[in-house]
Amino acid sequence: MSPNNEIDLPLHGIRVVEFTHMVMGPTCGMTLGDMGADVIKVEPLSGDSTRKLLGVGAGFYPLFNRNKKSIALDLQSARGREVVLRLIATADIVSENFKAETMQKLGLDYASLSARDPRLIYVSHKGFLPGPYDHRTALDEVVQMMGGLAYMTGRPGDPLRAGSSVNDIMGGLFGAMGAMAALMQRAQTGRGQEVQAALFENNVFLVAQHMLQFAVTGQAAAPMPERISPWGIYDVFSVKDGAQIFLAVVGDTQWRVFCEAFGFNDLFADPRLVSNNDRVRARDWMMPLLRARLAAREAGELAQVFEREGLPFAPITDPQHLFADPHLQATGGLAPMTLPDGRDTATPLLPLTLAGQRLGVRLNPPRLGEHGRQLLESLAYSNKEIDALVTDGVLLAP
Repeated sequence: MSPNNEIDLPLHGIRVVEFTHMVMGPTCGMTLGDMGADVIKVEPLSGDSTRKLLGVGAGFYPLFNRNKKSIALDLQSARGREVVLRLIATADIVSENFKAETMQKLGLDYASLSARDPRLIYVSHKGFLPGPYDHRTALDEVVQMMGGLAYMTGRPGDPLRAGSSVNDIMGGLFGAMGAMAALMQRAQTGRGQEVQAALFENNVFLVAQHMLQFAVTGQAAAPMPERISPWGIYDVFSVKDGAQIFLAVVGDTQWRVFCEAFGFNDLFADPRLVSNNDRVRARDWMMPLLRARLAAREAGELAQVFEREGLPFAPITDPQHLFADPHLQATGGLAPMTLPDGRDTATPLLPLTLAGQRLGVRLNPPRLGEHGRQLLESLAYSNKEIDALVTDGVLLAP
């Protein structure tokens, strides 16, 4: 299978029409598109608002909208809705992440569309699954705060959101997973269904390990900066020239290897440090001692020793430096891509292989309305009809 040969991809022949913005919905479409689906992004004439975001949002559009086509329509007009209904008639999946009332007013909700085509699969990305909270407006940070993740990430009294749009991204992945499950079930039953994924429930799944920790131990989980580590050594060390490195020694065999590698025979012989649990209980005095012994070493030297001995370690890396990561470059984890403004860059791919191949970039993130004319021609619109839609402000076809 070639990552650039669409016909070899598992979702080749599946068409997705998406009405999405921000991160969650677009992640679902990106995932399906990476796997070979023909994903058509329906945008308002002004475009997906994430095209214009600044700061931490500047990467949203180019990352989550590769392998898609763009059509820009005025869905408030009857002619725009006619176009999109003809487009949906060719689709297997509709994906959206707008308010339910928005889709209902446009006649693009599941009930309306499934009445036209019972085989249609409809993926709805929301803040909450149906229940007491489903009227609320949710954002990733909102559900991180109310769902325990910000509490677990920050220090006591200082809740802190995770450093990525974790719920949006995972929520979109679960939406894609549900869509693929619905495709498999449709192959057996001949009928489509509605799939729902939600930010809050996704967040609860992320902190479920801490919920179950309480169920097992009867003790509330401490925030990660204050947690009781299950391992004797599992820490960031400050070393020579102000550098930092993460080092871990997570078992008794690794403890022996670590002590031998660094000549810490006294620590290995210390009866207070025999088992991992002994070392966890001894952290108050053991860790300052280890920090002092390793402080004069270079981070690169420590990394070489840990890598040679098969011990876990990690440099502390800023995201922008990952473009130059030798592993990502050597394994095809980054693919060349052209931004909508014409600049070339690289982008990380889905973290999986199929038949030993990464799933690549077949289509660059589209310019607004880039494929509108092409798509309408495929729906048997004449050039005259398309020109009239453009002239009347219903279709943007640059």
